Amino acid sequence: MRSSNPVFSRRGFSRDNGGYAGFDAQQQAGTANNPYAANPYATNPYAADPQTGMPATAVRTNAMTMDDVVSRTAMTLGTVVLTAVISWVALPVDAANIGKSYGIAIGAALIAMVLALVQTFKSKPVPALILGYAAFEGVFLGVISSATSTYIGPGVVIQAVLGTMCVFAAVLFAYKMRWIRVTRRFYGFVMAAAMGFMLLMAVNLLFSLFGGGDGLGFRSGGLGILFGIVGVILGACFLALDFKQVEDGVTYGAPREESWLAAFGLTMTLVWIYLELLRLFQILSGDD
Repeated sequence: MRSSNPVFSRRGFSRDNGGYAGFDAQQQAGTANNPYAANPYATNPYAADPQTGMPATAVRTNAMTMDDVVSRTAMTLGTVVLTAVISWVALPVDAANIGKSYGIAIGAALIAMVLALVQTFKSKPVPALILGYAAFEGVFLGVISSATSTYIGPGVVIQAVLGTMCVFAAVLFAYKMRWIRVTRRFYGFVMAAAMGFMLLMAVNLLFSLFGGGDGLGFRSGGLGILFGIVGVILGACFLALDFKQVEDGVTYGAPREESWLAAFGLTMTLVWIYLELLRLFQILSGDD
């Protein structure tokens, strides 16, 4: 399965089973007679002995575990929170400093985007890039959250944080209960919806830059509320795709280093959800 998260787009851990998105045909070859061929890493030189088809010792002893994913995710999210708190304190958004603080926040966001793109096209995870992304993303979130707290009220930030935690917990529970099944159809729908959503937001941003205000109005008023809800729902769908990738990685013996990519993907998704909720609560509070 290919995830919506770009960090997973070059990897897949599951085999075609009951409608789940799978691997290329050459990776499926021989599965009927070889119980180890179902492992997608069976065609990978670091995963299997080419003579016996048995998983390599390195993979068996260094396979990704759920504890690995949890610890790496805690590190990336912890970095985001730490730098967000530091930037909140060090970069005030009062009248005298708001321009400087916003400039630093935008620069940090651009750097975070570049680091994320570089990691996306790397063949292997680079922890320094992932943690660097988390650090700069935290700076951006800290300034935006500080501005929201200053000009709208601290309750909006608290609501967005609690909302993000609730969405994560709800999707995880629904996924564990198998109320959400990540199939090809589900994946295709989420990808199509996400591309449409981001295209509309990009068009709205262009109109706002050249025409002023909120462009086409997709991020304010009634339409803003609607698109905010859609953005949160898409984030929840991304979480389900991420959970599927983590589950398949653990099940099929992905190398331990892949846990960094799992943490990277989960962090990006949670940042998405937080920003969508922050904007949604801003609108609901009466500030468009």
